[in-house]
Amino acid sequence: MTNQSGTSPDDTGAASTANGKRKAETELERATKKNSPSVETPEQITGEAGAEQEGGAEDATNKPLSKNQLKRLRRQQQWEEFKEDRRSKRKDKRHERQARKRAEKEAKIAEAEAAGIDPATVLQQKEPWKFRPVPVAFIIDCDFEKYMREQELVSLSSQLVRSYAMNRKAKYQASLHFSSWKGKLKERFETVLKNTHLNWKNVGFHEGDFREAAKQAHEQMTGPQGGEIIDVIKPIEGQQDLSSGGKTDPAVEAEPEDEDVDRSVVYLTSESPYTLERLEANTSYVIGGIVDKNREKGLCYKRARDAKVRTAKLPIGEYMAMQSRYVLTTNQVVEIMAKWLECGDWGVAFMDVIPKRKGGTLKGESSEGAAAEDGEGAENGDDEPGETPSEDKTVPDSEEGAPQQEVSQ
Repeated sequence: MTNQSGTSPDDTGAASTANGKRKAETELERATKKNSPSVETPEQITGEAGAEQEGGAEDATNKPLSKNQLKRLRRQQQWEEFKEDRRSKRKDKRHERQARKRAEKEAKIAEAEAAGIDPATVLQQKEPWKFRPVPVAFIIDCDFEKYMREQELVSLSSQLVRSYAMNRKAKYQASLHFSSWKGKLKERFETVLKNTHLNWKNVGFHEGDFREAAKQAHEQMTGPQGGEIIDVIKPIEGQQDLSSGGKTDPAVEAEPEDEDVDRSVVYLTSESPYTLERLEANTSYVIGGIVDKNREKGLCYKRARDAKVRTAKLPIGEYMAMQSRYVLTTNQVVEIMAKWLECGDWGVAFMDVIPKRKGGTLKGESSEGAAAEDGEGAENGDDEPGETPSEDKTVPDSEEGAPQQEVSQ
């Protein structure tokens, strides 16, 4: 059936849908030009794609964007539009915090004077920070760029910043190294983060892989500026090391020991049959710098085996009873080991770093914890550089994401 103009209802509906879509794209283009001139419009994006096609292919400007592409474009526009608002809110919060501290200080002084006490005794300053290096190295292996998405690289960069902050303010500082320092990650630090990493102290950036970084770290640790061998890392007479029959997981077949294995390097990976009981002097501990939501299983373990270095996993399952599956971020792994250097107790280190909201308890601490012991395990996964940061302080805006060590029941 047709109407008086000779057009069928189906044709009319199709034309209406097409007109509505063109109208929506036109409005989006106008909003783009008005609110965010720096963001490419859909026509520009599709036009660039068409210009790259070979052989005189049809102009891609007529190809509409998908719903997901439009959603991503709108989110990017909204992010740019409210960027100044977020910056202003952070500034206001900082001023409020400073004003609150001043008010608290003035109140303490007034109370002390009213009680006839010298205000100086009330306002005791914290013990000044002291640099106390120890001959232990933490190496973050950044050679996983091809396995990560753009946002996961952003998350990893945040975790690296937090790793430095945590190690820097620790009671004892291990030397921190970043291997395979190149590609998009390095570019982000040089541009978006404005080269702030160049001011970091006691840190090494290496374009080569983690083995090259470990060699330089070993030279530093065994040199005159290597640091103090504190009690917790002093050799224990008669104790077996990781790869010579030390503590192993009976459910996992122990890896055969290569004669030429590098005993000064330990790659942390949950697939290892060996459990890390303590940190050792003049040893480098490698953490896989990857945020991938555990898409790549066993990647770090295979990498370590191919490189002929020792492997181990953190003893989370031996100390912690978790109410739910949980993953540690790269910076949390660094913080846990830094805390162990301070106290020599893995249980204290885990409880201090793992967020309380995750419901983790020390095994044997409560009936619930004791009941949850069976089936507890730790997996060293990957990532994302990870999601819940303990994290600290001068970090760029980004979403956090994911995992270096996995804890599951």
